[in-house]
Amino acid sequence: MRTIIVSLLITTALLLPGCNGNRNQNKNAGDGHDQSATGIHNDDAEISTKHIDEIHFSKAQAIAVGLTLETVSIDTFRQVIKTSGQIFSSQGDETTITSTVNGVVSFANGSIVPGTTVRAGERVVTVSVQKLPEGDPVVKAKIAYETAQKAFQRAEKLVKEQIISVRDFEETRLRYETAKNSYESMASGYSAGSISVTSPMGGFVKKLFVGQGDYVSVGQPIATVSQNRRLQLRAEVPESYYKVIPTIRSANFKMAYEDSLYELSTLNGRLLSFGKSLDGDSFFIPVTFEFDNVDGIIPGSYIEVFLLSSPLENVISVPVSAITEEQGLYFVYVQLDEEGYKKQEITFGQNDGARVQVLTGLKQGDKVVTQGVYQVKLAATSSVIPEGHTH
Repeated sequence: MRTIIVSLLITTALLLPGCNGNRNQNKNAGDGHDQSATGIHNDDAEISTKHIDEIHFSKAQAIAVGLTLETVSIDTFRQVIKTSGQIFSSQGDETTITSTVNGVVSFANGSIVPGTTVRAGERVVTVSVQKLPEGDPVVKAKIAYETAQKAFQRAEKLVKEQIISVRDFEETRLRYETAKNSYESMASGYSAGSISVTSPMGGFVKKLFVGQGDYVSVGQPIATVSQNRRLQLRAEVPESYYKVIPTIRSANFKMAYEDSLYELSTLNGRLLSFGKSLDGDSFFIPVTFEFDNVDGIIPGSYIEVFLLSSPLENVISVPVSAITEEQGLYFVYVQLDEEGYKKQEITFGQNDGARVQVLTGLKQGDKVVTQGVYQVKLAATSSVIPEGHTH
């Protein structure tokens, strides 16, 4: 009996290390499996993190949308004063047509409206002088002229015979010349009881001051004709910029009715003057430029103005077209490789209408999307690169 018990104890002792070894092997095997699985997951996470911000935009897509890039560089920028202003016709490029007599207006061409082209000497309106309470002014001027002429001819003989003094003769001659000029100016355009009023220069009708059938008096404005070759830009600058105004050299501007930016540097523009004091009724100082007119600019229009003053050195800037805005934050899209892009947040400083000064977010050598930005932005919502993707 004792022999059997001893044999069982020996057998049990021999089996226990083996079981523990198997258990440890199984545990180690399990641990090895877990570590292997965890290792694969971490690698994928690393790859995913690496590309999570990358936007895939193929070469074909870039060509299709006309995508263009600009390499960021350090350059000179200008301090900007952003304000408002107005466009005017330059002095000497327009004239106001006035009535030479009292009468009733009748347009020579029923289609004459602001913008209508007229030639030099072309009749714009006729002023009827018939049935006026004071009578026909041309007839009255003719009678006055003929009367003064006879008096002058008689005075010529009397002064020679020294019957009248030289002084009386000169007064008679003056009355005659005045009556003559008045009559000739009226008679030159007189026909059938009406006097023609013509344009002294070619151009277009900028503004009409009267309508068909209106009564006008001598000297009353009828229309303004403009040649419109040169225009003026007048910007209103707040008085807080008074010390900066002398440094202003040029300007960019936008019309209220379109997004195009006009640069005076490309329109033969020049600074004419700036105010030296404040008007009692205004807190703004006028700054006036002159420039060549081009299609799309309408005199009288109110505009958004970017006044350019002192230069700023060592500035990074990008075109306005490169910037997008989301919830008060501003971004550009930077190319990472041939088909990869990244949305990059920036902060910016001054804006001259064409370019924006970038304070943070970009460095020299970055390639920024300037055209096709909207398409890249759309691609960002659907181009998160799958796990494991590599370039």
